[in-house]
Amino acid sequence: MPTQETLYHVANRVATITLNRPDKLNAWTALMESEVRSHMENAEQDDEVRVIVLTGAGRGFCAGADMSLLSAVADRGDLDDRLREQALRDGASRREGAAPDFQKKYSYFPAIGKPVIAAINGPVVGLGLVITLYCDLRLASDASRFSTTFARRGLIAEYGMAWMLPRIVGIANALDLLFSARTIDAAEALRMGLANRVFPQESFLEKSPGVCPGTGFRGEPALVAHHQAPGIRGHVATARGGFRHFRARDDGVFRHRGFQRGCRSLCAEAPRCFHG
Repeated sequence: MPTQETLYHVANRVATITLNRPDKLNAWTALMESEVRSHMENAEQDDEVRVIVLTGAGRGFCAGADMSLLSAVADRGDLDDRLREQALRDGASRREGAAPDFQKKYSYFPAIGKPVIAAINGPVVGLGLVITLYCDLRLASDASRFSTTFARRGLIAEYGMAWMLPRIVGIANALDLLFSARTIDAAEALRMGLANRVFPQESFLEKSPGVCPGTGFRGEPALVAHHQAPGIRGHVATARGGFRHFRARDDGVFRHRGFQRGCRSLCAEAPRCFHG
């Protein structure tokens, strides 16, 4: 189906979703939200897709919410009924077995049964940054810049950022980024743990999707899905919860052919790159 504000492409078992408003630094709109969600659902259901990559067209990843929406709210001094419904609705389809926290408007990425990687190719701020926090990994180009930006706009940290950010970068770093709304570069994001890896801009989109050529990561798909279950992606709060998550799934993992292949390759001292 043709889309207006995003692109969707599948190659080498990687589904790439591209935010495609480069003239607006890919500022987020309701239409973009709808298209991204549709692409995510298609990628999850496609057996040929192993990993999902979310990136931006042009020189930026996402400049946050489209300023036309924010300007309209500022002029009115309040949300009208349409904008309030748009801002507060969950928007994500219900998923059996997924924690309620991961069935909200922007927090549904962790409920997707495949790895979701943010390939951050440039500036990412505000709502754009919120969206990357719900991805499993954040890979960044050395030209990327990060900012929460909400404090500069007189806004609070929205859509779960105040909950997710401390779990990724720690409480002290999260408070620094939220209170100051300062912009940090890729190197500082890497030191904080906000970015998992950083690549040169000129080769970014070639290298960012993967460790294992053509797949995007090393790992047996079904085992990766086990690791991504709500107990792990939900950032288990206690050691007891972590053990409970493992015990609920260990029998299936031990019986799976991916575990058996991995053990055999280890015994043979041969590197293993799983192909499904």
